[in-house]
Amino acid sequence: MRSTRRPLNLLLGILLFAAALLGLAAPASAHDAPEGSSPADGDVVAAVPAKVSVAFNNNPLGLGASFSVKDASGTEWADGAVQIVDNVASQPLRAGAPAGAYTVNWRVVSSDSHPIEGTFSFTASAGSNGSTTPAGSAAPSATGPASGAVPTEGTVPTLGTAGPGSPGTSEPVTASSEPFPWSIVGFAVVALGLLVALGVTARRRLKSGEQDSE
Repeated sequence: MRSTRRPLNLLLGILLFAAALLGLAAPASAHDAPEGSSPADGDVVAAVPAKVSVAFNNNPLGLGASFSVKDASGTEWADGAVQIVDNVASQPLRAGAPAGAYTVNWRVVSSDSHPIEGTFSFTASAGSNGSTTPAGSAAPSATGPASGAVPTEGTVPTLGTAGPGSPGTSEPVTASSEPFPWSIVGFAVVALGLLVALGVTARRRLKSGEQDSE
């Protein structure tokens, strides 16, 4: 009877050990996730900030990070390398950015070495130099018609960029699609191999015990 209980107790121990390994592997395979941005997604700020940033739930790696910060006309305003301090990745902006809507696309390498990316937008009521002229808007011409002049017949005013203070289209911060968690599969294969090996060993012991009892 004792020879039968020992393999069963060992089998139960292996099962518990395999379950613990799988439980530890599940959270470890999750990638870092963005927790917020500055400016916040869809926010209206007083002026174009000197930098934009994204905060994560873990510290991203310092390699492979990139930011793109474009105004409504498609002009790129990101300037210099991405700065990562603890769990915050920041991108400096060059001076002279106009008022208006901005779209930020970011990409960093997660702490588990997998790349993640996302996007957010904000609107600035004034440019970084204090100007309230939105991107793409033409400045008044000194040689143009005098103030109060009536436009000539047949001319139609052009539609410019949305005025300062009008929020742009808000898009939630999204992470890239995550690859299949192969680490969990690896643990499962190892656990299954241990169970098969244990079952073969237990069966042999049971057979030898029956032969000895005969």
